[in-house]
Amino acid sequence: MIFMPDTAPAAQFTVLGPDGAPINGTDGRLSDFYAYPADLGRCWVRGNMIASIDGGATASGKTAALGAAGDRSVFEQMRYAADVILVGAATVRTENYSGAQVPVPQRGARQARGQAEVPPIAVITRSGDLDPGARFFTRTDVPPLILTCSAACDATRRRLGGVAEVIDASGPRPDEVDAATALQALAERKLLRVLSEGGPLILSLLIENDLLDELCLTVAPFLVGGKAPRIASGPGEVLTRMRPAHVLSDDDGYLYTRYVRLD
Repeated sequence: MIFMPDTAPAAQFTVLGPDGAPINGTDGRLSDFYAYPADLGRCWVRGNMIASIDGGATASGKTAALGAAGDRSVFEQMRYAADVILVGAATVRTENYSGAQVPVPQRGARQARGQAEVPPIAVITRSGDLDPGARFFTRTDVPPLILTCSAACDATRRRLGGVAEVIDASGPRPDEVDAATALQALAERKLLRVLSEGGPLILSLLIENDLLDELCLTVAPFLVGGKAPRIASGPGEVLTRMRPAHVLSDDDGYLYTRYVRLD
């Protein structure tokens, strides 16, 4: 998702449907649309992605060209609500990630909910091949979590152990990260409100293993064409029924959808 300066003007949203009403992106009501279920006893996994109206997940290889002020507001609300942000190593490299930035008022709200002031970012990486000098490790208030496999764990700890917590998240295969094992490691650390920001391979991994509870998809009013990837691109295919929880719109023509798994 796109990062925009904090000086960007506040977005205005409209709830679509018979009870539609305008929402100011800064008045607190937007957060109600992205609250996690109460009294969680396991990880609740939310995916947050953006796509063009013709299904492209990137433009020129990145998501940044698809976003706008409203997308930034929704993106921030989801981060403020999460216990942990889950991403793939390719997303960290491509989008030049840094740690989550949480303003003082939202830090207080998080503390009141029993959360840490700032959510850590957890990276799924089979190789552990991340640069310890990257801003992902140097521009953050909390150390990230590195979810890797048994085959790479020792080497990753030697390289990154001083700037991150390295976790063995292998399942039956020592050369692969197992998604369920990764979530169990997060649950053991009381990080139950999980926000997955991609990329497509990580989202597909969660879908294929029936671990995605909801998907928040921003539909950007652009056509991309070409060979842009989908928001999920993995080897497996499943059919999972979802129900719409809400749809918002803004003056820029974006749609902010939230779908929850139909149990």
